[in-house]
Amino acid sequence: MKMLKATLLFAAVLLAATASASVFAHGGGHRARLGVFIGAPVVFAPWHYYYPPPYYYPPAVVVRPSPPVYIEQGQEAPTAQRSESYWYYCPDSKAYYPYVDRCAGGWQRIVPQPPS
Repeated sequence: MKMLKATLLFAAVLLAATASASVFAHGGGHRARLGVFIGAPVVFAPWHYYYPPPYYYPPAVVVRPSPPVYIEQGQEAPTAQRSESYWYYCPDSKAYYPYVDRCAGGWQRIVPQPPS
């Protein structure tokens, strides 16, 4: 009976060593486990066995520019001459303000006339 147990144990160790050797031959990226569970199996999976949650891409924001606004520029209406705007003439020096600063005889107000 002891011989049977020793043979089975040797076969299990040999099988585990063979499985481990084939895993290491592939670069060690894969892991093989061999175990004996007594009772109900309890699974404690480490964090690296779970895939991370998929990355959440927020919806794209679409900004539509407002259409351009065109304002038509018409011709400017001729401005009526205001009655408050005058030219000031000095009869003593026979010149207009601002070419003459002072006028001894007093200033004469003249309504401006467009050039002819």
